[in-house]
Amino acid sequence: MQISLLNGVFVSGSNLRTSIPRNLVPVPKASGISSGYLRPADGLIQFGGEMPGLDRGGINWNGKCYRVMGTSLVRLEEDGTTVTLGTVAAGGPVSMDYSFDRLAVTAGKKLYYWDGTTFSQVVDVDLGDALDMVWVDGYFMTTDGTSLVVTELDDPYAVNPLKYGSAETDPDSIMSIEKQRGEIYAIGRYTIEVFQNIGGTLFPFQRVPGAQIQRGAVGTYSSAKFVDSIAFLGSGRNEAPSVYLMANGTTQKLATQEIDTILLEYTPDQLAAVEMDVRVDKAHQHLIIHLPDRTLVFDAAASAVLGEPIWFDFTTSIIGKGQYRAQHLTYVYGKWLAGDPLSPRLCELTQDVSSHYGEVNGWDFGVSALFNEGRGAIVHEVELIGLPGNAAFGDNPVIWSSYSVDGRTWSAERPIHAGKTGESQKRLAWRRFGHMRNWRVQKFRGTSDSHLSFIRLDMAIEPLS
Repeated sequence: MQISLLNGVFVSGSNLRTSIPRNLVPVPKASGISSGYLRPADGLIQFGGEMPGLDRGGINWNGKCYRVMGTSLVRLEEDGTTVTLGTVAAGGPVSMDYSFDRLAVTAGKKLYYWDGTTFSQVVDVDLGDALDMVWVDGYFMTTDGTSLVVTELDDPYAVNPLKYGSAETDPDSIMSIEKQRGEIYAIGRYTIEVFQNIGGTLFPFQRVPGAQIQRGAVGTYSSAKFVDSIAFLGSGRNEAPSVYLMANGTTQKLATQEIDTILLEYTPDQLAAVEMDVRVDKAHQHLIIHLPDRTLVFDAAASAVLGEPIWFDFTTSIIGKGQYRAQHLTYVYGKWLAGDPLSPRLCELTQDVSSHYGEVNGWDFGVSALFNEGRGAIVHEVELIGLPGNAAFGDNPVIWSSYSVDGRTWSAERPIHAGKTGESQKRLAWRRFGHMRNWRVQKFRGTSDSHLSFIRLDMAIEPLS
């Protein structure tokens, strides 16, 4: 009997919940064995040496990587060395964008420019607090949470207070601004308003009638451009938070019931500090949502192929939750680079290993329930069909499995060896693995030193009646 690997189930109180793969990436792939498989999540290997501070954001500008680390704006060279370009205000994450001739950074509510030779700050008092920033149609546009502020076309250091704009349909605060197809999206806490450039002598952008969206984002960095639209973590008034994608003046929900349930485990302040990354790579379209102790990932491409929302989980931990140690992803020099949120260093994402900074990491996944129409059964064999033989030379890592007949309590874990380097024909099988009276679920866990992909699960059972 073949069992699906993409999602498992467990019981919490009186609810049947979904367990999503941790540190394993679902890949749609018709192989004749199954319609998809789970591969190890990319490992993290340190890039360069110790950096001047914690990473706060990065961007690819003219083929070079620029990052804010601590209070330093740096240019990161291809060999991992850094060149410090200037000093910015302390604080949390930064916003970065560029025009034809300069890179702009908002840090600590200040606006800075780097033009390739000179680093400078915008000191015009009419700028106010720069919480977020984009470049659009020759203007650098910022927001202080209330107004939309543009610099002058002929002087990016000057701001005219008569040219302030605002999102006036709803009195909610402006959390961030995004640019999509030349239009500006003022993302408020409970609404999103769309503006387009019409020129004129005052504020050059005009609200697009009928384009307002009745939901908004919870924080400044909880939205991102994704699949030709904008995704965000947020809600409407009197709604619980969820994950949405803007679509034609309305929203499409990306979150499943399980994702919504997970989000409710966090306080409003924790959710307001959530950051989003987007990674489009190797036929994947990942929306990456960094929570305090785990990172949720939605794959739009896999969801379209498989016909169901595909979510999974990244952590840096052997078992259970742990803050994921790669944030602010930037594609540059032919590789994906990210910052460590807990240490002043950068990493490169790679499929060659699945460890994090040389340390063993864990993975786990559950499977759909086995149901024999209410009749009991003896489980003679549980076999994972995988791709073994990728362990580090000399290692013979272990993977574990356990089962539950009620979704709440689990059997003792049973280990098997996952195979040494080159043992590609190794069978991952547990024999004489208990019984069930009604239904049963199975789960598996292991460590990154096994570096295993899983294609399908087979169970050999003997009905009791």
